[in-house]
Amino acid sequence: MAEPTTPDEESERVLDVDFSNEMESSYLEYAYSVIYARALPDARDGLKPVQRRILYSMDDEGLRPDRGFVKCARVVGTVMGKLHPHGDSAIYDAMVRLGQPWAVRLPLIDGHGNFGSLDAGPAAMRYTECRMAPAALAMTAGLSEDTVDFRPNYDGKETEPVVLPAAFPNLLVNGASGIAVGMATNMAPHNLVEVVGALRYLLAHEDAGLDEIMRFVPGPDFPTGGTIIGLDGVREAYQTGRGTFRLRASARVEQVTPRRRGIVVTELPYMIGPERIIEQIKSLVQAKKIAGIADVKDLTDLEHGLRLVIEVKNGINPEALLEQLYKLTKLEDTFAINAVALVEGQPRTLGLIEALKVYLDHRTAVTLRRSRYQRNRAQDRLHLVEGLLLAIVDIDDVIAIVRSSDEVAQARARLIEAFDLTEVQANYILDMQLRQLTRLSTIRLEAERDELTGRIAELSRIIDDPSELRAVVTAELAEVATTYGDARRTVLLESSGGAAVAAAAPLEIPDGPCRVMLSATGLLARIDLPAEGAAEGLPAEGPRAGHDVLASVIAATSHAEVGLVTSLGRLIKLRAIDLPTVPLTANAPNAQGGSRASELVRFEPHERPLSLTTLASGSAGLALGTRDGVVKRVVPDVLGKDAWEVIRLADGDEVVGAVELTEADAELVFVTTDAQLLHFPAAAVRPQGRAGGGMAGIKLARGQHVVWFGATSADDAVVVTVSGSSTALPGTEPGNVKATPFAEYPGKGRATGGVRCHRFLKGEDVLLRAFAGPRPVVACAASGVPIDLPPTTGRRDGSGTPALLPIAAIGTRRWV
Repeated sequence: MAEPTTPDEESERVLDVDFSNEMESSYLEYAYSVIYARALPDARDGLKPVQRRILYSMDDEGLRPDRGFVKCARVVGTVMGKLHPHGDSAIYDAMVRLGQPWAVRLPLIDGHGNFGSLDAGPAAMRYTECRMAPAALAMTAGLSEDTVDFRPNYDGKETEPVVLPAAFPNLLVNGASGIAVGMATNMAPHNLVEVVGALRYLLAHEDAGLDEIMRFVPGPDFPTGGTIIGLDGVREAYQTGRGTFRLRASARVEQVTPRRRGIVVTELPYMIGPERIIEQIKSLVQAKKIAGIADVKDLTDLEHGLRLVIEVKNGINPEALLEQLYKLTKLEDTFAINAVALVEGQPRTLGLIEALKVYLDHRTAVTLRRSRYQRNRAQDRLHLVEGLLLAIVDIDDVIAIVRSSDEVAQARARLIEAFDLTEVQANYILDMQLRQLTRLSTIRLEAERDELTGRIAELSRIIDDPSELRAVVTAELAEVATTYGDARRTVLLESSGGAAVAAAAPLEIPDGPCRVMLSATGLLARIDLPAEGAAEGLPAEGPRAGHDVLASVIAATSHAEVGLVTSLGRLIKLRAIDLPTVPLTANAPNAQGGSRASELVRFEPHERPLSLTTLASGSAGLALGTRDGVVKRVVPDVLGKDAWEVIRLADGDEVVGAVELTEADAELVFVTTDAQLLHFPAAAVRPQGRAGGGMAGIKLARGQHVVWFGATSADDAVVVTVSGSSTALPGTEPGNVKATPFAEYPGKGRATGGVRCHRFLKGEDVLLRAFAGPRPVVACAASGVPIDLPPTTGRRDGSGTPALLPIAAIGTRRWV
């Protein structure tokens, strides 16, 4: 007989086991736990266990959308203590994801506080608050009506739902991602309205094919928008449960600064943050793998949403650069669908139709169980109402029986015998308080009986007739889509697949022909022209309605330097490539698409831009006219600095007009405030150097000055003059406007007084505006609104007709 072992010997006993068997057993238990209790969602409600427990706990605590927020730490503590003993950080991370609008298509948690961003995590749970989002109510609605099974929690002291009723297909709408042991899931979010449309069609057509369903669900719909390039991978995923497609950011080319164009990104691929894009771009620039980027700015805010601005260097084609960024950065990303979910407790890879059918089976079962529960409750209530109707007829006898009984059992037995009641009916009458007797009414009870009878009949039809059951499911799905659905955010583009093809356009903008324009209100712009036949086939006139007046237009090339002449006699050098571009359309360019000259050039006080010059050698020169009637013709030298003087001005004088002489027979024109017009050949003015002060151009009367100076050689030139009062507030008097053929004004010699070009009416004593140039001539107000001019007349000394609005500028629309 063996001697008994002592406690110490028992505790020191070592049990030898096979290592491989132990590892296999332990690993399988771990894998089972991860797969079924953590990583994979249930195909019915699309939730992982931790997500389901969060929503159930919040619903049980009454944290609904119409209640106040509570600390997230409180919810996390309740979930961890009652249902999910796996650590607070895992619970909080799952809760935060359900409330991030960029992570889920239809948020289930309404978060208050810092719930993180695409590039940063949320604040600690002790700082943030939460409550159920409206859509979460649709997930938990019906829990109290025996719609789903409940099971014990981890310690057997509480119960939890095996699955939520889920009034909408959360698995497809919000997607899912998770990594288990030996398997993983990654499902894309979809549009609720589209998925519901497919579900309702599938209810009516059980044998529908994938092509029919994809008419309703053409592809995923990500909460961050973007563009899906190529639908072959999407169809493969819907067919087999696995597929890959490319998701591209939404970007456009804009004029981001007065000098530069840029790429503005407003939507990024799913779960890609702007900081990650900025970091990638900076790395590429430092590694010299990409060129042409001047700066990258994240201008995202709550009001305008995502706005990532990539400034492009002058001379770089933004469209070609954008194609490079798509290729080298996460502005274009790959999304791989791996639709793995739990179906009847087993992980399965689901195609689109399979996922829809699993949800429909679940929702049909929920609706059936709810209908049975409601019918049972209605039948129980009807049974009680019928007992009350029997008792209320002789309510005095009921009271007498109760008062004369010695105990409850005796009263129950006497009521059952006297009124032919059931035990349940008798107990209900005995449990009623005396004050409830005052509310008893035969009419009200009969109305309630009839209502309950109709409700029971309706529920019975739903329970007994499968078509009625499907109709209820269809109607409820339609209501959910109407309540929570919204428009599609992700754009779908057909493609043959494969990598993105770089644009055929070169990265650097070639040195092609262009037009540089200055408007009357000081806007500068460039129009790039076709390389062949630069001006052939283009409209000769710019647009009229809603646009500014062109004050100066010169022909140049994209990489050329041009000069800007100012009222202080300075010539400022500009590069055409630095100017904002205006699109060339069938209606000709839009001058108001440019930038203000003051944003591109630093002016002196009271200095304003007047005209443009090409700085080209062999030019006939630049003619300038001043306020005091001085004229100068100069061939500007191109100096190695940004600005220099082209005329020496006397004190108090300023340049009022400057024009580049492109033709030798051009006529220089002066118009003065006392309505005198003088024109003479440009050849009458000998060229001077930059330091010259010019020579006498027009003889001025005492107290008068030049209102306009220019040049014209066109046979169809017209003179427009606007008269008014010198005592009126500037810009408030429309005045009288007159248009006359330029040929009506005889030429005179330089330094003479000219001829009258406008006759003043009573109250008028000054010429406010003037212009002489080729047709068509247009006028505009200070806001750029066009103003109609009167027909051209032959009277050079007429008084004109009243203008509709005060005229701020007059110019031509001819630009080629």
